Amino acid sequence: MIYAENGNFLLETAHTTYAFCVDPAGNLQHLYYGEKLSLGDSWQKALEALKMRIFNPNGCSIIQDPMHPAVSLDDVCLEVSGRGKGDMAQPFVELTYPDGSRTSDFRFQNFEIMEKQAPEGLPGAYDETENAQSLVLHMEDRNGAVRLTLVYSVLEDCDCITRFAVVKNEGSAPVTLERLMSTQLDLRTRGKQKILSFHGEWAREMQPCETLLQSGSFQIESTTGFSSNKANPFFICGEADTQEDYGACYGFNLIYSGNHRETIECNAHGRVRILQGMHPDFFQKSLDEGESFASPEAVFTFSKEGYGGISRNMHRFVREHIVRGTWKKKERPILINSWEAMYFDVKERKLLKLARQAAEAGIELFVLDDGWFGERENDQKALGDWQDNPEKLPDGLGGLSAKIHAMGLKFGIWVEPEMISENSKLYREHPEYAVRIPGKAAAVGRNQMLLDLTQTKVQDRIIADMSDVFRRGQVDYVKWDMNRHMSDYYSPALSKEEQGEFAHRYLLGLYRVLGELTSRFSDVLFEGCASGGNRFDLGMLCYMPQLWVSDCTDAVARAKIQNGCSFGYPQSVMGAHVSSCPNHQTLRVTPLYSRFAVACGGILGYECNLCDLSKEELKKIREEVSFYKKWRRVLQFGEFYRLHGLSQEGERDTDVIRWNFVAQDREKAVGIWLNGLAHANDTHRFFKTKGLDDTKQYHFYHIPQKVELTRMGDLINTASPVHIRPNSVVHQVVTHLITMEGETEEFHVPGDLLNKAGVVLSPSFGGTGFETGTALFQDFDARIYLMEEECIKS
Repeated sequence: MIYAENGNFLLETAHTTYAFCVDPAGNLQHLYYGEKLSLGDSWQKALEALKMRIFNPNGCSIIQDPMHPAVSLDDVCLEVSGRGKGDMAQPFVELTYPDGSRTSDFRFQNFEIMEKQAPEGLPGAYDETENAQSLVLHMEDRNGAVRLTLVYSVLEDCDCITRFAVVKNEGSAPVTLERLMSTQLDLRTRGKQKILSFHGEWAREMQPCETLLQSGSFQIESTTGFSSNKANPFFICGEADTQEDYGACYGFNLIYSGNHRETIECNAHGRVRILQGMHPDFFQKSLDEGESFASPEAVFTFSKEGYGGISRNMHRFVREHIVRGTWKKKERPILINSWEAMYFDVKERKLLKLARQAAEAGIELFVLDDGWFGERENDQKALGDWQDNPEKLPDGLGGLSAKIHAMGLKFGIWVEPEMISENSKLYREHPEYAVRIPGKAAAVGRNQMLLDLTQTKVQDRIIADMSDVFRRGQVDYVKWDMNRHMSDYYSPALSKEEQGEFAHRYLLGLYRVLGELTSRFSDVLFEGCASGGNRFDLGMLCYMPQLWVSDCTDAVARAKIQNGCSFGYPQSVMGAHVSSCPNHQTLRVTPLYSRFAVACGGILGYECNLCDLSKEELKKIREEVSFYKKWRRVLQFGEFYRLHGLSQEGERDTDVIRWNFVAQDREKAVGIWLNGLAHANDTHRFFKTKGLDDTKQYHFYHIPQKVELTRMGDLINTASPVHIRPNSVVHQVVTHLITMEGETEEFHVPGDLLNKAGVVLSPSFGGTGFETGTALFQDFDARIYLMEEECIKS
C-alpha cells in the first residue's frame, strides 16, 4: 500500500514499513525502513518523530542551500544523492553537463501514484493480480535542465519493494550520464554491519562470505560484462549478530544480467549508505535533447528473522513476480543430458541407446547437448552454424526428435546463440557480426567470440536461426548456454560517443532476442546456462524459469553451491543433475544416493551414461525417479528452510548440509541431510525441522537404505566364520548375496515437537558395535526424511 500526502510518503507491505519525506530544502529524506509500524490514520503526525532536526551543521560541512543554512547532506539519510553539494558518500546519479561541470542538485517537484511500472526495454518485476502500485517521484536539477524520476513499487505479498530511476535531458545541449544506480538505501545505525555476499569462479559459484564493516566502504562488483560467477548481485546487509534465524537485516538484488556494483558505506555519523545498480566504470551515455535513460529495476526486502527470513521473502518474490509464463507453477520434467555421457562424440546410435535407458528409468526429457550441429567436433569451431550434421544425425534433428518422442520422452536441445567461432561458416560470411576492434586481435574465450548483439541485424539473425532450430527439432526444452566473459567492448554500429553504452546495449539486444523467442515458443521450457552460474540472475529468470547453477556436478561441492544460491533464489529455478563417479570435475567418489539427494534440492536431472551403469544402479535410479515424481511439487515449489547456519570457526560439522522443503499447505515436508567427513565416536544425531504446522500431527519416516558389505572393508571378518579378503571375488559375491538392513526411523509426533525439539535418530556407527539397525554415516552419505500429516485419532 502506498500513502502520500503533504510531502510525506509511506510504503507498507504485509510486515514492513518504508517512510520518507520532502525536507524544507526539497531533498527526499529517508526516515525509516524495517519492521512494520502501527501508525494508523495519524501516520503523518507520527512521522514527525522520525524527521532529523539540524540546528548547526558540523564543523567543515558544506551547506547545500543558503536558503536553508541548517541542511548539510553529509549527515542526512537520503533517497537520492549526487555530486558536489556536500554529500561526500558515493552518489546515486552522476552527470557531466555541457560546460564540463559535474555538480547535481536534484530537488523534489511532484509525484503520482499509478499501476506497477517497469523500466522501458528492460525486464522487470510484474504482478499477475495487477494490484501492485508504483509511486513515481519527479525531481528537477537546480544546476541543469535534467529531470530525475524515481519509481518505487510495492509488492505486499512478499514484503518486497522495487526501485528504478529515469534520467531525462530537458535541455537543448547534450548531457553525459556517467552513473545511474537503481537503489539507494540510507540507514541510521550504530555499530558494525554484517554483509553477506556471494563470490566464486567457474565450478565454484555462490560461495558465501561474511564481512563486518564499521567504517569505510565495501564493494561487490562484476566487471565481466555479465552478472558473473565472481560476484552475484544478491547480498544481505544487517546487524552484526545476524544469523540464519535471527537478526534484523536487508536483502538486495538486481533485475539485470550485466556489469553491476553494490556499495555499502559507513560514515562517522553512523549513516550506512547502500547502493546497487549498473557498474559505472563500464557505462557512459550521452543524452540528447529530450532523450531519457532508465536504470534496471532492483528489489529489496527486510526481515527480523535473519538470513532465513530474507531468503523466504526473496523466494516468494522470484516465484510470484519474476518467473512467468507456462512454466511458472508447472512441475518441471526429470531430464537426462547427453553432455557428460559423450561430450562431442555425438552419434544418433549412441543418443538413442541412452534415450532408451532413460525411458526405462522413468526419465521424462532427453536433452541433446553440444556437438550436434555443423562441423562441431570440438570447441574450436562451428558455433553459429546451426545446420544439421548428417554424419551425426542421418535423419536430421527432426528425425532424431521424432524417434525420441516415439519413446514417450520429450526432446530438448543445447544451443549457444550468442557466440561465433572464427572457424565457422557464419564468420566467413559475416565477420562483421563478431565483437572485435577492427585492426586488432580479438580476445577469445573457449575459442569463441561474442556476436555483436548491439546490432539489430545480428539479433534478427539469432531469432531466425533459433526459430528454425526449435521448429525443425520440435523441441520441448532449450538449454541456452553462454561460455565466456565479455571483452573488446566495441561495435562498428555505434558511434564514438556511443561506445560507452556497448555492454548495456548488448544486454538490451539479448533481452529483445529472449523476449521474442520465449513469446514465439511459449510452451517450451527454457533453461539458462553460462558455463554454469556465470549469469545466474533475476534478469535471465524473467525469460527462463530455471538456470543451470554450476558446471560442477560433484555432490559435495554442488550442495554448497546450491546452499549459497538458496539465500536469494528458490530451488524451483536451480537445475541440478546426478552425474557419474568419479566426478568429472573433482574426481571425488560419492554414493549414488547422495548425488540424488543433492539434486533433489533443485530441478532433478541426470547427466551420466546410463548405458554404462550396472543393473543394481539402474534399479536404484528407477526408484529415485519414482520417488521424485511423488514428491516433486513439495521439492520444487515448497517453502525452503536451511536447517543449519553458515559454518562457524570451530564447528565440527562444517561440511554438513541440512535442508527442509515444506508444502505450501504444510501437509507434507521433505528433509535432506548430506553428511560431511565422518567422525569417530560420533553416534548421536537428531533431526529438527522448520516450517511445519505446530498444530498438525505428522508421520516422520525415511527411505530405508541397505548397507552393502563392501562398505565395511575387512571389518566383515569380525562376523564372518571364514576370512574374506577385502575387495576379493568372494567379498563381491557375499555382498551381492547378503545386504544388511540399515536403520529405521519412524515417529508419529506433533509438528511442534519436530520444530522445537526434533527427533532423536538411530545411533550411527562410531567405531564399535555395528549391527542391524545401526546407521552408517560414512563420508558424504545422505538421508532423505519424509513428513506427512496424519489424522489424530480421538
